[in-house]
Amino acid sequence: MKNRQFIEIFKQGHLVIPLYFLKNYKKLKLTLEEFIFLMYLYQLGDKSLFNPSKYQEELQMDLSKIMEYIDSLTEKKLIQVEVIKNEKGLMEEVVLLDGFYRKLTLNMVEEENEKSNYQSNIFEVVEKEFGRTLSPMEYEIIKAWLDNDMSEDLIKEAIKEATFNGVSNLRYIDKILYEWGKQGIKTVKDVEDNRHKRAQRREEEADSNIDLDIVDWDWFDDDSE
Repeated sequence: MKNRQFIEIFKQGHLVIPLYFLKNYKKLKLTLEEFIFLMYLYQLGDKSLFNPSKYQEELQMDLSKIMEYIDSLTEKKLIQVEVIKNEKGLMEEVVLLDGFYRKLTLNMVEEENEKSNYQSNIFEVVEKEFGRTLSPMEYEIIKAWLDNDMSEDLIKEAIKEATFNGVSNLRYIDKILYEWGKQGIKTVKDVEDNRHKRAQRREEEADSNIDLDIVDWDWFDDDSE
């Protein structure tokens, strides 16, 4: 399917793609072309008549490509083409999207489980560091970090920084994360690079503060003997 065909499909109003589908189609191991065709079937409904000629006409695609996508989506268990009896008692061939919905649901459940584990882990890390249970206010502060896509590793680094400075206070850690954000620090590597730069600056400042009296001392004219 060429870019021109994509544009025509959208122009004709055949596709309205939910953002969640767009963000996750690669997890379903779909090519972009397969995904676009699947979204076209999605617009037709959960159970639509199997009509390759209609697909060809509306999508302006070769019939061979359409059949290729149908075979691929069937093999990936995202669609099923079945013969069923309609309301009038007549047999008809339909496309079912049950497999697609099932895989999306599993994907969403896995994401929620990962998020839940992720959050509970960081809460436990902070409680272990503080040696006590978090207050509701502290819980909300940590939750705000997570909601703002703060990585667990970066939060751990901020905790280390606070501990190194002898502070076990969530507000202090929040300040560290805020300052890092202003400096564009988003990863553990960024933190390490920043620490290295600060260490270099301290060394340079130490070198520039050498006692000039010692440097200018006339060792050959020392009358101390």
